[in-house]
Amino acid sequence: MTDGMDWLDHASGIVAHDAPNAYAAVVPPIVQTSLFTFESYAEMEAVYRGLKQRPAYSRGLNPTTRIFEEKVAELEGTEDALSFASGMAAISSTVLTFVSLGERILAVRNVYPDAYRLFETFAKRMGVQVDYIDGLDEVAVEKALPGAKLFYMESPTSWTMEAHDVGTLARLARDAGVMTVIDNSWASPVFQNPIALGVDLVLHSASKYLGGHSDVVAGVVAGPAALINRIRSETHPYLGGKLSPFEGWLLIRGLRTLPIRMKAHEASGLEVARRLRAHQAVESVAHPGLANALPQGLRGTSGLFSFVFREGIDVARFADALSTFSLGVSWGGHESLVVPGAIVRAQAAQPNSAVAFGIHPRSVRLHVGLEGTERLWNDIEAAIDAATL
Repeated sequence: MTDGMDWLDHASGIVAHDAPNAYAAVVPPIVQTSLFTFESYAEMEAVYRGLKQRPAYSRGLNPTTRIFEEKVAELEGTEDALSFASGMAAISSTVLTFVSLGERILAVRNVYPDAYRLFETFAKRMGVQVDYIDGLDEVAVEKALPGAKLFYMESPTSWTMEAHDVGTLARLARDAGVMTVIDNSWASPVFQNPIALGVDLVLHSASKYLGGHSDVVAGVVAGPAALINRIRSETHPYLGGKLSPFEGWLLIRGLRTLPIRMKAHEASGLEVARRLRAHQAVESVAHPGLANALPQGLRGTSGLFSFVFREGIDVARFADALSTFSLGVSWGGHESLVVPGAIVRAQAAQPNSAVAFGIHPRSVRLHVGLEGTERLWNDIEAAIDAATL
């Protein structure tokens, strides 16, 4: 091989051992190629018969994206990981691998809106029943689990930022014989490792904190090799949502600064949340860090949270008056962003989806970036003043 890696067969999965990069480069190269050639008929036959693991076509396996996968698996404390072209590609491939016609999904309420839309469209077209449950009500969860094939979690949840006791929910599901999957994008592996808490598979929208620079759209799922290999063989190649080598390279870059960035997002986000909670124009703030204690297993908080204005504040005028915060979807990058809840409610595909998302009409979601706490707070204060009726 000339790509600087040794590709070996292991019962636990495909493993690419670290080795010096080509040309002694400090940064791994981008292996920007669609296919890989073979040295002989015998080698090609061994790969296609499954006797040898090595790259053949970048839709399935690429050295650059593989480095990213290995690093995510290590960060999450598990055996393997698989990357995708988006977070939704990771979610849909995972769900479609393990849930079949006529089976049932139990999901916590207020999940990521596009995950909800997936469940409400494609899953129901397949005859899959989807029920939603309050993840804070562990008694209700225990009663609802029997008969489910998959328990889909997200903690903290989108918009409402409900932080669950993930370890307890995972134990309840395990006792009921139900597989667990969790979206861990909000906390990142820096602040939460669901596999260690008993969850089977952990998902990330890598577009968010893993990338950290708002220049890549990607997803990843991590877990035991046996489960990842099922996704790799049953859905990943055929749905075609593969990650490009260049985006894999950008994600490797992003992971290098992840712990530093997360601590900065945490500190600034928590301070802004505290000041908003004390502001007379604000009715409530949904931020896990404002609770008396974080649930077991959640070691810190990120820069994403939401709040609700009291009556008398024009939310549209507030959004337009901001200068450092920009109006924009997504989050997890260096920049600060704002999304008014009313816009998401208006965009909702299903009449009842705003209820499912838990979005209040006077709510605002903030992503506190890295511009500096005082600069961001001054921007918010000035915008509130401009929006007061």
